[in-house]
Amino acid sequence: MTETATLPLARPRPAASAARTAPGRALAWLRRRLFASRRDALLSLAVIAVLGAIAWTIVPWALFDASWRGASRADCTGTGACWAFVAAKAPQFVYGFYPPAERWRADIAFALLVCGLVWLMVPRIPGKGAACLFMMVVLPLATVLLLHGGFAGLPVVATDQWGGLLLTMILAVSGITFSLPFGVLFALGRRSRLPLIRWFCIGFIEFCRGVPFLTVLFMAIVMLPFFLPAGMKPNPLALAVAGIIFYEAAYMAEVMRGGLQALPKGQYEAAMALGFGYWRTMLYIVLPQAVRKVVPGVVNTTISLLKNTTLVMVVGLFDLLNIVSAGVSDPLWAGSQAEGYFVVGLVFWLMSFGLSCYSRAIEAGFARAERT
Repeated sequence: MTETATLPLARPRPAASAARTAPGRALAWLRRRLFASRRDALLSLAVIAVLGAIAWTIVPWALFDASWRGASRADCTGTGACWAFVAAKAPQFVYGFYPPAERWRADIAFALLVCGLVWLMVPRIPGKGAACLFMMVVLPLATVLLLHGGFAGLPVVATDQWGGLLLTMILAVSGITFSLPFGVLFALGRRSRLPLIRWFCIGFIEFCRGVPFLTVLFMAIVMLPFFLPAGMKPNPLALAVAGIIFYEAAYMAEVMRGGLQALPKGQYEAAMALGFGYWRTMLYIVLPQAVRKVVPGVVNTTISLLKNTTLVMVVGLFDLLNIVSAGVSDPLWAGSQAEGYFVVGLVFWLMSFGLSCYSRAIEAGFARAERT
């Protein structure tokens, strides 16, 4: 009778070796990414030294030596930042000169904007067509009616009292929302077979790209009223919004034209074989593919538009940047420019960085969809 050999039971491996622990993984990542070679190590140490020197200067000024409370600049006795100025002027930074008793209307406008952005930008939420309609029609009308008033017992608040982050978001969201569809139309017009449409679109795009943005603002706010009927005085904010939209639409058009030219000719021929007309081909076949290819360019133009909104300060609109200058003009807070501009820079960086992260997430989603 033969005996059956029994294999010894394998010893259970430890749950995680030293190299698999969190510190071990961190060290492995550092060796692989930052110190893989002598050159990489020198460059990494140089960058760390520069960042350390910057932090050595900014962190004590911003945190350890800062003054956090006070009713005027005289109460900021430390050698660091005077954050009491930011705390005292925070409502003005957000709402501008909007009457304090009516700021709840601006809060509702902010809430509607957040709801619209979440609905439009979160892929899992259905109804993107309705979200676009909300952002392009419902939100602008609701915002203007709420902020301006003049109905249902709401007192009128003139647009020259709008300012701060409220005005910046109005300019940025309006420009981003409407410049993209106008840019698509101009891009299609530039590729049109009709000479008049093509020449008009080319002329418009090249003119806007060839002049500074400040020139467009001055033309919209200063020169345009001379061509209107006598006694007609258009709203400066509306003119600034129109100038931003059409100026940025020229850049969006060039971005979209690159996406249209990147598509192979076979896509158009396949649409023609299916019996699609021009607009059905563009809406269902060409534009969805072109938009995927130009997501980085669209986001880059959007970030540029967001930062260009600060230039409206030269035509007398008190956006977030200009409202800081207005706050500094208060005799109680004279000499507090650095803290205000630091906050403005941080706000714009957070918005721009958030758009960049969203762009990378969208690109990663498109890449996963193409692999499956």
